[in-house]
Amino acid sequence: MREVVKRILVVEDEVNILLGLTENLKYVGYEVLSASDGPGGLSVAIQEHPDAILLDIMLPGMSGFEVCRQLRAKGLLMPVIMLTARSDEFDKLHGFEMGADDYVTKPFSVDELLARLKAVLLRGERRIEGPRTLTFAEIEMDLDARTMTRAGKPVFMTRTEFDLLAYFVQNDGKALSREMVMHDVWGMDYYGTQRSLDSFVANLRKKIEKDARTPVHITTVHGVGYKFQSEAGDQAK
Repeated sequence: MREVVKRILVVEDEVNILLGLTENLKYVGYEVLSASDGPGGLSVAIQEHPDAILLDIMLPGMSGFEVCRQLRAKGLLMPVIMLTARSDEFDKLHGFEMGADDYVTKPFSVDELLARLKAVLLRGERRIEGPRTLTFAEIEMDLDARTMTRAGKPVFMTRTEFDLLAYFVQNDGKALSREMVMHDVWGMDYYGTQRSLDSFVANLRKKIEKDARTPVHITTVHGVGYKFQSEAGDQAK
């Protein structure tokens, strides 16, 4: 059976970067879609449903943050890698909050970007084995539909947040190192940092805990990483 070619949308207003990325992506076998401003990128993403998006932050017409936010609000969960010349931690965390899966600072190595792209695509293809519905407290997760409800009300989840929470629930009661979580959820090709993982955990706490400042389900195991507990356990921050 012939392998399906992945389609990558590049949204970038710097012509040289757009052309360079297009050439390199095509060279390694991807089909490439492109846009040079925020509204155009959003329109192409909605119409074409690419397999992944390389999204510049500083775009004419609409920022990459807003493009990503609107995509997630519409239920489009394809992986998004943010591209930016800004390396502030606040910008990175804001990108994750808007639903980004990864973040690359310019100037970047094309080889590194391709590796990150491969990682987010593989992550999106992973299928979670075991029961197809996970429940705890007021939370219910449908692994086939990839949806979550809290007290019967839908809760928006990015692809990364969903995969991470499912992993935690399936390892109820186990102390998990940050390295183990990153390896098991995203694989050895994942190039994120422990700080990125901490940001995802903080977002999850806001969505599943009664008080994210005093979590009872996803708790910190100091010097190790995290522990998920379906029943309220010792509180930690």
